[in-house]
Amino acid sequence: MERKVGIIGAGISGLLACKYTLSQGYTPVVFESRSSIGGVWTKTLETTKLQTPKPIFQFSDFPWPSSVVEDFPSHSQVLDYLQSYAHHFGLLRHIKFNSKVLSIAYEGPPEEEMQAWELWGGAGEPFGSKGKWNLTVNDTHNLSTEVYQVDFLILCIGRFSDVPNIPEFPAGKGPEMFHGKVIHSMEYAAMDFERAAEFIKGKRTTVVGFQKHALDIAMECSTANVGEHPCRVLYKTEHWTVTDYQPWGVPLAYLYLNRFSELLIHKPGEGFLLSLLATILSPVRWGFSKFVESYIKRKLSLEKFGMVPKHSFLNEISSCLISTLPEGFYDRVEKGSILLKKAPKFGFCKEGIVVDGESTPLETDFVILATGFKGDEKLKDIFVSPTFRDYIIGSPTASLPLYRECIHPRIPQLAVIGFSESVSNLYTSEMRCRWVAELLDGKFKLPSIKEMEKDAERWDKYMKQYSGEYYRRSCIGAVHIWYNDQLCKDMGWNPKRKKGFIPELFEPYGPMDYCPS
Repeated sequence: MERKVGIIGAGISGLLACKYTLSQGYTPVVFESRSSIGGVWTKTLETTKLQTPKPIFQFSDFPWPSSVVEDFPSHSQVLDYLQSYAHHFGLLRHIKFNSKVLSIAYEGPPEEEMQAWELWGGAGEPFGSKGKWNLTVNDTHNLSTEVYQVDFLILCIGRFSDVPNIPEFPAGKGPEMFHGKVIHSMEYAAMDFERAAEFIKGKRTTVVGFQKHALDIAMECSTANVGEHPCRVLYKTEHWTVTDYQPWGVPLAYLYLNRFSELLIHKPGEGFLLSLLATILSPVRWGFSKFVESYIKRKLSLEKFGMVPKHSFLNEISSCLISTLPEGFYDRVEKGSILLKKAPKFGFCKEGIVVDGESTPLETDFVILATGFKGDEKLKDIFVSPTFRDYIIGSPTASLPLYRECIHPRIPQLAVIGFSESVSNLYTSEMRCRWVAELLDGKFKLPSIKEMEKDAERWDKYMKQYSGEYYRRSCIGAVHIWYNDQLCKDMGWNPKRKKGFIPELFEPYGPMDYCPS
């Protein structure tokens, strides 16, 4: 009997899930709310570029074309690359476009029975419980609604779209007090490029945030209003940003993306000897971080602008907060076309923004909140079952409780791909999709529910230890190889992918090391 596999989302993770489930003989159905593939890359800012070096942001069996020579391709080049991948592997015929999944409901054993299970799905297998997932899908073209039923469901709905994170303000200090306009960066990105430029031209604009979206929008605002109105950037915390991946001429990958770099870090589930080695080598770990920090401080003149972060570069990369700085950003700060203002807390007034502790308002016409997205809320709300909603989110002070960052031990016949971050989300999503495809094919079984929960707790402990107060939920940033090792061992692959001891220890790992043989 043919098993039906449903996939929600046709971004990078959804395309990979489709490709690898096809490779195992399944016929997946991909539900995509938009009219095209690409996820967050379908609608970006005009100036957005890839912020991960191209060699570690590529499919293992489909390299970038030789015509793309840039280390950081533009958004249009990235989208072309994804479309070429989908065409090459024949994925488009499996995608239902303009199909928005409104909700998912599990039809199977009663909750009391499922709560008594010791193994995932009752038997530790992807189809063990013989349940089904019912997907309520809205056709956004003809506005009709249909229910689809699948045997296994893969959620690739993304973390950085659809549900904006809007800061909360005390009564009388919210955007309603402001006589100008306040929008989220999502709305700005949804505009076509000409309309976006016209929208900010001639306006005193304030951008709230200091991550990639905020930096790109600030550059666009300063370009649109050159010599007229500077763009103000309101930020809560200074962050380490990179302009290139060659601190003092040393490729960053040799400091953070090889096995030696991971020997310096306490890893989830490691044994006594590895733990002892990480403790002994902690001065080297500190030295690597200081080495990178000194380069960034010098190159960007951070002390001059009062922008030296109080946390380490290791904290930054461990919490997946690294952003690639747009070229010339601090040149514009120096010339005054971009103004930086630290504001841990602020509110609105009639004239603009009032920073806590200050009495004079920052007069502005237009505020863009580049304050991120509520990915956990988006994930939770797609479930009909209140129990599953609680399960999938877990504790508000912990990372998403997913085994191998993919499987919730207490939610059967379902995987989540693309929520947990890494230094290269494409690279990571491909490994996870291969792992899920091998699981579906019965190549391995999952451990008990309790063992999986303990493993998820170990990974959460690691994330908190190295991210510190900048802990963000679900990021495997500094232990990418260690994480892939676990997936390889599960699938019966040799985790050591290099030829020889020295290359294995010191050469950076990337997607091509996991190229299908």
